[in-house]
Amino acid sequence: MAKLRKRSKRALKKTRARRSAKKKEVARPKLRKVILQTQTAPGAEYRRVCEIARKLPGVEESSSYGTPALKVRGRFLCRLRSEAEGALAIRCDFLDRQILLQADPDVFFVTDHYLDYPMILVRLDRIRLSALPDLIERAWRMVASPKLVAEHDARHRPSSPSSSS
Repeated sequence: MAKLRKRSKRALKKTRARRSAKKKEVARPKLRKVILQTQTAPGAEYRRVCEIARKLPGVEESSSYGTPALKVRGRFLCRLRSEAEGALAIRCDFLDRQILLQADPDVFFVTDHYLDYPMILVRLDRIRLSALPDLIERAWRMVASPKLVAEHDARHRPSSPSSSS
């Protein structure tokens, strides 16, 4: 029993010593979470992307990593990158990405960060306006639920001409 008391007294002394040492240390500042934000408000090019995307069902404006983004019922579709103003990171499957990169390297590019992700970076100030709707719809189809895609296709399916007898 005496040994137990001695050990607990030693432990108590060590604990008190640690507490007093902590009080003597200089208080470190708490780490702050840094949020990346675009340095300028989204331009007309990004607003055009939003207008096109909002025509698709389930698309909502949101934010991702502190930058303006578009999501389909909470799932990431695209975002305006703060690292390269004007560049849009958008969902794109790997095959389409290779085709786009070869077809127009002045408009489409990929950084090392995005190599393993099904995404491509788009210079909005250089892309043809006629190419945007198709690019956005392809990205939307990757993210949207099959039910949402089926509903969209049913509404926009061209009606077949009726055959006359």
